[in-house]
Amino acid sequence: MYRFRDQHRRVVYVGKAKNLRSRLNSYFANPRGLMPRTRAMVHTAASVEWTVVGSELEALQLEYTWIKEFNPRFNVMFRDDKSYPYLAVTLGEKYPRVQVMRGDRRKDTRYFGPFYPAKAIRETVDTLLRVFPVRTCSAGVFKRAERSGRPCLLGYIDKCSAPCVGRISPEDHRELANQFCDFMSGQANRFIRELEQKMSAAVAGLDYESAARIRDDIAALKRVFERNTVVLSEDTDADVFALAEDELEASIQVFHVRGGRIRGQRGWMVEKVEDMSTADLVEHLLQQVYGEGNSSNNRIPREVLVPEMPSNEEQMREWLRRLRGAAVDIRVPQRGDKATLLGTVAQNAADSLRLHKSRRAGDITTRSAALQELQEALELPMPLMRIECFDISHVQGTNVVASMVVVEDGLPRKSDYRRFSISGDAARDDTSSMYDVISRRFRNYLAERNPLDSLPGDDDGGSGPVEQEPKMPARQKFAYPPNLVVVDGGQPQVRAAARALEDLGIDDVFVIGLAKRLEEVWLPEGDFPVILPRASEGLFLLQRIRDEAHRFALAYHRQKRGKSMTVSVLDEVPGLGPAKRRALLKHFGSVRKLKAASVEELQEVPGVGPALAGTIRRQLAEGSGEGTDPAPAPAVNMMTGEILDS
Repeated sequence: MYRFRDQHRRVVYVGKAKNLRSRLNSYFANPRGLMPRTRAMVHTAASVEWTVVGSELEALQLEYTWIKEFNPRFNVMFRDDKSYPYLAVTLGEKYPRVQVMRGDRRKDTRYFGPFYPAKAIRETVDTLLRVFPVRTCSAGVFKRAERSGRPCLLGYIDKCSAPCVGRISPEDHRELANQFCDFMSGQANRFIRELEQKMSAAVAGLDYESAARIRDDIAALKRVFERNTVVLSEDTDADVFALAEDELEASIQVFHVRGGRIRGQRGWMVEKVEDMSTADLVEHLLQQVYGEGNSSNNRIPREVLVPEMPSNEEQMREWLRRLRGAAVDIRVPQRGDKATLLGTVAQNAADSLRLHKSRRAGDITTRSAALQELQEALELPMPLMRIECFDISHVQGTNVVASMVVVEDGLPRKSDYRRFSISGDAARDDTSSMYDVISRRFRNYLAERNPLDSLPGDDDGGSGPVEQEPKMPARQKFAYPPNLVVVDGGQPQVRAAARALEDLGIDDVFVIGLAKRLEEVWLPEGDFPVILPRASEGLFLLQRIRDEAHRFALAYHRQKRGKSMTVSVLDEVPGLGPAKRRALLKHFGSVRKLKAASVEELQEVPGVGPALAGTIRRQLAEGSGEGTDPAPAPAVNMMTGEILDS
């Protein structure tokens, strides 16, 4: 175990390593080759201390203890560190009380939950007090009512049995509290059946007022009972974790399943102040959630379902076993209801991350700060009013396409999006493709700015067509140049883009590249990247633009690939010309439906007779592994978070 301290002796990072010499040597390598977080930590640290422990389990426990004690700024920190709210019944008191509790458990108190948010518990209690009017007031309010001989408001509206003024004996009130606990333990059907029998008896005795009151009580119990959906078997107690992450942030979601029902849900965002794998993130997540400061042993369920096994898997199991006092099963569900529930939790995490990004992108103050930060970091002389980002997409050099997305004042300008088809020598590699795309885009810019000038390649636009965003009106926007061009890639792609601009004589457009692996910003003339802070709004803006360009290029690539697969499978049918291919596709709509058609259905297409229909049927049957429509993944606008039509 080791701790880095700054010049004021504050702990800034806590870590563990099997080989301390090797780990420390990695921190003191060439600073230019370090991750941004690591370089910042090394320059902040003034000294390092270490402690030798006997096993990895001891290291895990000590790491958690130190993180809780010192709150080091360079370790992963969760923004929401509140403990979970529970519904508690204080059975150890003379008159048991129902209340919401957080923190460590108390003796002789029965807990239900966890629930999240706390508002859900209060709504549940308010509904149940109609049927089980248990005391909910504090000790001070209870004693004041005893002295005055007058109950509180809940006593007057029959939501408290008012033991403070002797309306109910201690024994009867305790029995009421036990019934409340039985209902919360899952025995709701028993109470509902008993009330239904009482209602039937009241109706038979013509006591309709009592029957109506019991009917309302039954409705209240059913509302509470149906609020938590049964998702697993009744003996299942589990916490289901999922996360959605990018290079800078992660969205965490957890569903609490108790007795087969979802008792609560919680979500929060994590800033990734250090570069770590999903397994490392899961390990830190479990440490934060189940550590002694947030949870006692009874709050840890029998099962913990995670998207990926944590680092130090066996040590984490042993650590949780010691905290709970019994075995804890940590696993990744592969099939069945638990895998389905994990998928639901993962979808919630992805939606939460998209919503977080869209809110951040929609904040005008944040956008302005991001643009200003980028301008200062890149030392640009003018404001970044318009940014264009380019990305190349292909599969092993086939169906090579490119995309251009546009951001004005920090917001996407979808009417100006363009996509490029690349062929010939330009499709040889990514740098050639990038040179070709930048050349074609700015040739169009020069042609629209100076329509009388003739430039090479004006007639055909380069190696392939330039297409607009689908469903967008045609607009002449190439004459409006960007202040900054962003390419998806590192130094080779940036230099290819800069060379294309230089060959066209354009010197007033700046070019940078964003390398995905380490989120480094590359300049054409630099041998080393510009490192923006990981929490930088400017880096966040560049990342959103790059992801949107990748999304747009990938959608076009899938479309082209699907068309080429369709054409290839029909090209193999002898005697089937272009006109009849178009007629077949128009009639059936897709190759998948065409493959499922019988000979008689094929003959319904004009120009297709029995012989040709039989040939088509045999050919498609032989090539059944080809030509199916690719299953498109849902397209999501990475700038705004909205789901787009594919």
